Amino acid sequence: MDGFRTIAISLLVAVTAATSPTPALAQTFPTKAIRFIAGGAGSPADMRVRQVAEKLKESLGQPVVVDNRPGANGAIGAKLAARAAPDGYTLFNCTILHALNDLLNPDPSSRLNKELVPITRLTSGPPILAVNPSIPAASLHEFIALAKARPGALSYAASSQGSVIHLLGELIKSKAGINIRAISYKFTSQEIPDVLGGHINGTLNYYNILGPHINSGKLRALAVASAKRLQAAPAIPTMSEAGLPGAEATGWNGVCVPAGVPQPVIDLLHREVVKALNDPVIRNQIIETGATVGGDRPEEFAAYIRADLIKWGKVIKDSGISAQ
Repeated sequence: MDGFRTIAISLLVAVTAATSPTPALAQTFPTKAIRFIAGGAGSPADMRVRQVAEKLKESLGQPVVVDNRPGANGAIGAKLAARAAPDGYTLFNCTILHALNDLLNPDPSSRLNKELVPITRLTSGPPILAVNPSIPAASLHEFIALAKARPGALSYAASSQGSVIHLLGELIKSKAGINIRAISYKFTSQEIPDVLGGHINGTLNYYNILGPHINSGKLRALAVASAKRLQAAPAIPTMSEAGLPGAEATGWNGVCVPAGVPQPVIDLLHREVVKALNDPVIRNQIIETGATVGGDRPEEFAAYIRADLIKWGKVIKDSGISAQ
């Protein structure tokens, strides 16, 4: 009887070990190179991905290869990542762009929080509303008054249609009750010269792009679209402080993996990515560019994405924006 009992216990242990993820999986992971799929090379998001990849290489002891897959408004990289084996060896640089794709042009093969699940945010940052100094408005209040006095006459560079910057512009117009023209640009390199030259009256963009022009006086910052002032530019008031509460937006990028990656591997990846973000050099660089350091838990990042989908889904519906 004792022999039968011993055999039964041994079989139970063996079956449990074979069918349940265990911490041992995280102890052996990784045993080969990891691929980190990202968008276009040279962007601020790509730079953070490469910094984190280098730190992961050091801490995990395996190569972490950045695979840039631009195109189709980010959909090419998302599809590639979602089709990868759910084993932790494929990471994906998910961004606000992909969340907006899920609203404007949903693809059931590569949706955030579904086929692609979150690990953590890397960085996030709010756009700044800035105008050419020739515009007679020293504050957001004066800019709104000018726009009301001259409906349809003022313009702002809005990045591409359906971007978070474009949607923020629509949100500002709705809350302020103004009519200003959104001028779409495919590349920031085309947008900024037109704003500096006065061909476009203003712009909504991030501090890492506008900061040098604001500091030199070539652009006048009116408000930042966040709940708190930027640590890198504390003199710029928030939209709420400037008289337009609720006009907030955040551009963000993070790490996602294909759905089905075992929880011990997700936990390990989260721990190591957060460790990389807390490297003093990386952390200070993020803050200096007007962004916030990420590091939230996977479930927190998932909730953050859901909230963005609800918020921007309403703006898209109310403003009648559609995918191009």
